[in-house]
Amino acid sequence: MAAVLRLVNRSTLGSAMGQQYLAFSSTAKAKAAGVRARQALPEKVKVVEVGPRDGLQNEKTIVSAETKIHLINMLSESGLPVIEATSFVSPKWVPQMADQVEVMRGICRKPGVSYPVLTPNLKGFQAAVEAGATEVAIFGAASELFSKKNINCSVDESLQRFDEVMKAAKEAGVPVRGYVSCVLGCPYEGKVAPAKVAHVAKSLYSMGCYEISLGDTIGVGTPGSMTEMLEAVSREVPVSALAVHCHDTYGQALANILVALQMGVSVVDSSVAGLGGCPYAQGASGNVATEDVIYMLHGLGIQTGVDLSKLIDAGAFICRTLNRKSNSKVAQATCKL
Repeated sequence: MAAVLRLVNRSTLGSAMGQQYLAFSSTAKAKAAGVRARQALPEKVKVVEVGPRDGLQNEKTIVSAETKIHLINMLSESGLPVIEATSFVSPKWVPQMADQVEVMRGICRKPGVSYPVLTPNLKGFQAAVEAGATEVAIFGAASELFSKKNINCSVDESLQRFDEVMKAAKEAGVPVRGYVSCVLGCPYEGKVAPAKVAHVAKSLYSMGCYEISLGDTIGVGTPGSMTEMLEAVSREVPVSALAVHCHDTYGQALANILVALQMGVSVVDSSVAGLGGCPYAQGASGNVATEDVIYMLHGLGIQTGVDLSKLIDAGAFICRTLNRKSNSKVAQATCKL
């Protein structure tokens, strides 16, 4: 290219060649501008920490309420704006969450931080509000078989069940977040059609969910399938109301999150130390580690308000408690464990 530039400045260069070069230069600039436009990133990203609920609920060994409370308090101090605290489900189905009331009443609530809880039905919602919850979440699936094995009903039936919760939440002035599972693949059905994901997301948004979290429950997604799915969903739900929830089974989580950011998504779910999995999806590894997400976002110049060092400390604490190594590459690299 340097040689071309030197030739362009010589008076002996023919006008035809000069026009060719100018055309090439303009095309190159246009292409570069197009790449930059496609890679526009949000200035700020809201990180939703799901470790205390989605992460710990899959632990076989019961984690004490005292430990959960300490973990949530450490996460609060790190600057995370949203920390999913627990789940108001039947202890029969999720024994790890049997201490939900004790946890909700024991945490130190930091001003400006939200502590949502999962509530699958009206009974759970009522118990959550009584325990002090000021935000709740409901969950559906984009896969029929996953829905039946997970909550024993069809996708449409699961959506109908949420009517009572949504009405009660509206009356109580409690915001509701919606989750959609298996948006990029199902352990029973395989690939899930983007149109099906869009249908469920639209239904939850139409019910009144202020935000829809799209979950790659078994972590099979790639940047290509993430793009295809988000294109379909964003035609039905404003991208400003979307979040992504990626598992890292195939090591694609950060790449998938980056694609989502480039497409306008500015809310990312993650789990400290990469805790988590899916009891209904054999072999599914944990959520993408919050430490790794924060490191990437900061490297992109995106604001999160999170102190990475304090976050790593929180991850080290829970990993010591569980007697395991952190799944976070950043935590491993900083030798905190």
